[in-house]
Amino acid sequence: MRLCAVPVGRGAENRVEQGAENGAEDGAENGAENGAENGAENGAENGDCRDKPVLSGTPAGESWHGRVGPRSPGRKDGPRHGPKDDGRAMSIEEKIAGIHDPDLRDEVEAARGGFLFAQIVEHVLHRQRERDAQAAILNAAETRRAGLSRDQRRRDAVRLVIESEPALPSSLQHIHSVLALCGLPYRDPGPVREFSRTYGRNSLNLIAGRIKDPETGAFEPQGLPYGPKARLVLLHLCTEAVRQRSPTVKVAETLSGFMREMGFAVTGGERGTIRQFKEQLNRLAACSMQIGLWDGRDSATTLNVPPFRSLELWRSRAGEGDAEAGRTVRFDPEFYETLIRHALPVDIRAARAFSGSARKLDLLFWTGYRLRSLQRPLRLTWSNLHAQFGAENASIRSFRQAFKADLAHLREVFPRLPLVLDDGGLILHPADPSLLLVPPRPAAKRSRARA
Repeated sequence: MRLCAVPVGRGAENRVEQGAENGAEDGAENGAENGAENGAENGAENGDCRDKPVLSGTPAGESWHGRVGPRSPGRKDGPRHGPKDDGRAMSIEEKIAGIHDPDLRDEVEAARGGFLFAQIVEHVLHRQRERDAQAAILNAAETRRAGLSRDQRRRDAVRLVIESEPALPSSLQHIHSVLALCGLPYRDPGPVREFSRTYGRNSLNLIAGRIKDPETGAFEPQGLPYGPKARLVLLHLCTEAVRQRSPTVKVAETLSGFMREMGFAVTGGERGTIRQFKEQLNRLAACSMQIGLWDGRDSATTLNVPPFRSLELWRSRAGEGDAEAGRTVRFDPEFYETLIRHALPVDIRAARAFSGSARKLDLLFWTGYRLRSLQRPLRLTWSNLHAQFGAENASIRSFRQAFKADLAHLREVFPRLPLVLDDGGLILHPADPSLLLVPPRPAAKRSRARA
């Protein structure tokens, strides 16, 4: 047999390359088990090489001096989705086996036997792999969240929502600006009937009061409001007054829904959450507030600002639970008017993140208030911060550790907040209030206030 070691001509190259491509297409359409490689090899053998046989030992599809034909631009060697571990390309049935979601399997079966079946399988397999990758990310996130505490899970969930969903007007709650600056006690003060807190040149004084019991008719002494639930009750009542444009709020119709919205289970009984919230409502309604303002020189003002004018109570009837026991709150007219004019917006998603911590709620409200009015950097010393946020810490040293942790938690949810802690205390820089998901104060109102 005579061997021909002549270089392959250009016409033969084109026919070989066309034959390889046709072989690959035929192989894919007919579901050949050997895939594109066998199709290319068959195409090469059927090309115009009658007088130019391939030398013994030369791989099929290549001449003695190299690979047959130019490679397409951007084309890579090997199958499109990569070879299997054994170096063999995936067959079409193996690709179908990698598709397991029922809706995607239905797409494949609906296309079976069609002209573009192989391409459809590859496209559906790509979508399946994207789904699997996303599911792996979600599973990893769930595994991580499973090891978090309840409060950490709340912050993490709020951060995810904030990153994916814009703030809407329906998510805004409101609280009086005075209450954003005047913090209530963090813990139950017990039998103490009076509480004072100073922040800068201003002071808050709370005095516990009494309410008429609807069952016994006796004036029952109430303790001082405290903790995160008292703050959330104030947030809810102020919001309802602003939303309804009325100083009267029927608590029984709205409190349970608010509790669920804040992530609390609505439970009755002696230790249920309904009773805990309503106890704080009774304490708030019974107490009186005074705010002291001082100019730092020779002038001072004392304001009596009782939030509520009245609280109407009636006990639940037979067959009704704690949720049906009636309470109607009526705001003090002057307090209500100033609330409508000076309501501070608070995104409920942010409040939900810190609903288990009184100090973090105070820090959230205070930061939101300051960002709406701050024109230049504000410096607060550790002594200033301790006076406003450190009621439960006897020493500044212990307060500094706790405050740093609380501020870190706030920045977990709002990483762009312009708050800086250093050895001297805290610096708050002017910034857009939208960093806390609240709208800026309207310019028209600012101009009227200056006038």
